[in-house]
Amino acid sequence: MTCLPAKTDKKLGLAIDLDTCVGCNACVTACKGWNDQGYGAPLSDQNPYGADPSGAFLNRVHSYQVQPEAAAAITVSFPRSCLHCDDAPCVTVCPTGASYKRSEDGIVLVNEDACIGCGLCAWACPYGARELDASAGVMKKCTLCVDRIYNENLPEEDREPACVRSCPTGARHFGDFADPDSKVSRLSAERGGFALMPEMGTNPVNRYLPPRKKDALDASPLAPLLDIKATGFAGWLDRVLGKI
Repeated sequence: MTCLPAKTDKKLGLAIDLDTCVGCNACVTACKGWNDQGYGAPLSDQNPYGADPSGAFLNRVHSYQVQPEAAAAITVSFPRSCLHCDDAPCVTVCPTGASYKRSEDGIVLVNEDACIGCGLCAWACPYGARELDASAGVMKKCTLCVDRIYNENLPEEDREPACVRSCPTGARHFGDFADPDSKVSRLSAERGGFALMPEMGTNPVNRYLPPRKKDALDASPLAPLLDIKATGFAGWLDRVLGKI
């Protein structure tokens, strides 16, 4: 079994804004594209254009319908990937030491040469962040694009995870949660960022910024238009169609 570091120098992770995420899946596409040619082996797909496609994805976006009290219903787009937990059960359950957490930055990674694809890490992870690559026969997960963030051959603005760099609404933010003055720490403090399923005791690093409270709708915004009577051709067409 693998031991977790007693402490990490940094806590690199993501702050994800559920108020501005629109569920466009640009982060999913960017993640898939970068990892197909970046860290480790490509993420395989099986029968991608057939009736029963499958494949390995390190980042997925789910959508939920939410009905707040005394407010309009909203759709929340919820991205899901590895949370790089301080007390990562996927690490301590690994029988070969393939799963490990780095002491220098807190990133949880998989040594694919040592992974036997047993799936114990997937069973231990309460967030569903581990996936078996059916072609490679090993477990894969979000790496926070470790091959990008330290790559001095890239322009400095590109040294962040592909999902962050590609987000068109700026809903994803990357930084060091161990630094209280970092952008992600300040965003989390200002917006009430929350950890996912804290009752599991995994102490995830990533934080989600909750949707802002929306104003209640007393009436439909289209209500002023309901009394408008169509005239001219539109009125004639309205009368004809009304007889059908």
